[in-house]
Amino acid sequence: MKNEEALGTEKMGSLIVRMTVPSITAQIVNLLYNIVDRMYIGNMHKVGRDALAGLGLCIPIITLISAFSAIISGGGAPLASRALGAKDKEKACEILGNGTFLLLIFSVALSVTAYIVKTPVLYLIGASEVTYGFANDYLTLYLSGTVFVQISVGLNTFLSAQGKSAQAMISTLIGAVLNIALDPLFIFAFKMGVKGAALATVISQAVSAVWVLRILTDRKTPLRLIPRYLKPKIKTIMNIFALGIASFVMTATESMIGFVLNGRLKYYGGDIHVSALAILQSVMMLISTPITGFTQGVTPILSYSFGAKNSVRLKDCYSKTLAVSFLFCLVSASVMMVFPYPFVKMFTSDSELIAISVKYLPIFVSGMLIFGIQRACQTAFVAIGEAGISLFIAVLRKLILLIPFAYLFSYFFGVSGVYTAECAADILSATICGTIFFFRFKKVLSEMDKHII
Repeated sequence: MKNEEALGTEKMGSLIVRMTVPSITAQIVNLLYNIVDRMYIGNMHKVGRDALAGLGLCIPIITLISAFSAIISGGGAPLASRALGAKDKEKACEILGNGTFLLLIFSVALSVTAYIVKTPVLYLIGASEVTYGFANDYLTLYLSGTVFVQISVGLNTFLSAQGKSAQAMISTLIGAVLNIALDPLFIFAFKMGVKGAALATVISQAVSAVWVLRILTDRKTPLRLIPRYLKPKIKTIMNIFALGIASFVMTATESMIGFVLNGRLKYYGGDIHVSALAILQSVMMLISTPITGFTQGVTPILSYSFGAKNSVRLKDCYSKTLAVSFLFCLVSASVMMVFPYPFVKMFTSDSELIAISVKYLPIFVSGMLIFGIQRACQTAFVAIGEAGISLFIAVLRKLILLIPFAYLFSYFFGVSGVYTAECAADILSATICGTIFFFRFKKVLSEMDKHII
């Protein structure tokens, strides 16, 4: 109760720090969760470059699977937080229960579907006879742990939604630290290669899922998982989808971009550019992941303030969110553009691959200079229930801009056009998102002051 009430009463600066530091820490460790696999695999003796390309081909499929959990984490958790702000705890528990039901359905459907289509899809997005074996080995084993991924990712934000940011952090830390420890053991000591990396991930996600479920079923937890609320309720499910679809699209379009970029790079540059893309996307995660942690931490504050009709706290929280997001992205991208080599060197010792990655990294991440604007605005849109606008912005960046840019620019400029398309789409979408938010947020604040929400 103390954590929940603090969302509406604690001084904003200290509250943001308390809520975001655990979330950022968790995401940074979770970043290692993702890129350590790539570091170890990319540095495997003799086959590292091809194995890294194989793993890079799996990333869009894995991302698409994770996108379904984002419906629950991005839609259900803010709704539950708003219900808590409105003092409707029963409604919040109902949202959690229905969200869990959806995650179980997703797990079964996604596992079966992915097993059936993985081979043609891998070849469709750029696999060659050299890289397919690595991709298939990793993906086949990874899919066995789909339910753990859905539960650990989809339900973790319900801890932050009730002010339990430290427990949410620990959940991610447990899985990430375990994965980092198991990777070298399975990959090198047991000589399992990419299969070892996948097995380490599955085990780690399973342990993390158990931790989350243990907390959410504890009788002392205000927002907890109660069996009777697992029974699906159409209205609740529709509300979760309505708000969570934007988060789904944001993640799913990342997957689609992976399909498109890998295919374009394979066509114009061959397997080595598929490997380079895996490196560049990993480096970009050094910017996007901490910001994701920060915005996850402030989302419950924004949602709670909106649910409580407190326009002063909502505006205060958003202003600080925008400032931090913008400055972090600006500084981080600038450093990577000026000093690309050390970031690339983490993932490979192959001189040819290093040269290509160093050449294109400054172009690839340049759009991140202003991406903090979009991240802050999109977070606020979700928190205040503007599902339609959130969905449009999510679609705009990847589907409306990046995919056409990737085809158009690559047609005229070859491989360099593929990398340029990313930064062009990021800059344009951030500009449009910021403009829309400026006008819409003023209206929301005005309506809140009149109590017409």
